[in-house]
Amino acid sequence: MTLQQEIVGNAMQMAVVNLAPGQTVYCEAGKFLFKTTNVTMETRLSGPSGGGGQQSGPSGSDASGGRGSGLLRQAMGTAMQVGQRVLAGESLAFQYFTAQSGEGTVAFAGVLPGEMRALELDGTRAWFAEKDAFVAAESTVDFGIAFQGGRTGTKGGEGFVLEKFTGRGTVIIAGAGNFIDLNPADFGGRVEVDTGCVVAFEEGIQYGVQRVGGFSRQGMMNAVFGGEGLSLATLEGSGRVILQSLTIEGLANALRKAQGGDKQGPTGGLFSTHQG
Repeated sequence: MTLQQEIVGNAMQMAVVNLAPGQTVYCEAGKFLFKTTNVTMETRLSGPSGGGGQQSGPSGSDASGGRGSGLLRQAMGTAMQVGQRVLAGESLAFQYFTAQSGEGTVAFAGVLPGEMRALELDGTRAWFAEKDAFVAAESTVDFGIAFQGGRTGTKGGEGFVLEKFTGRGTVIIAGAGNFIDLNPADFGGRVEVDTGCVVAFEEGIQYGVQRVGGFSRQGMMNAVFGGEGLSLATLEGSGRVILQSLTIEGLANALRKAQGGDKQGPTGGLFSTHQG
């Protein structure tokens, strides 16, 4: 069942979702705005891939070990999901919204000024997104955490943990500023961007982090005076990529400067004195 939704607004967009009777959508805690009274709200620790209260057999039984073993596996799966989200710095719980006794309406928004986008998954390709990009999705879309590896994460800061969406249906994401859509294949197969600008990309895109010029003289000049630090994100291959024009770090620096607490210093970049 296709999720009927409309993204409205300009500088701070929101998604207004119209639910068919019995249809369910879930969101990360803190992204809900409003709903009609016939839409029920339930908070769960598990995402759709973790069972979410679904039963594994008749009356919740399991053929190999009975009801008890089925509940134990479900509890262990939920604990693993929660543990992954804790490591990723994500919300511990999801909120589920279901329309009862007719159609219902529920609305969601991101946490920063910027755009939202509805992605349609057909079951053939997963989507990956930066932390906190997820807003809401149909219950037929599975939410997971993808660990890119310690080396990538320690270099890029933003590249260690990604949100992963699989299955079929609609998933809504949000970013800061304006979205920029591109395909690395249109730019020679590879693009390099600020690590904070990556919002989401399709499965098949190779994502990594590289040092800016290594430890050469020009590389150190870029890091010290260029404001980019020591690393850039790399995106290679053919597929859809969504970037954002505003980074969280850039917004934070602008707010500190406006409050008279500019912590970036005269050089910016590597010599920033921000205690993050």
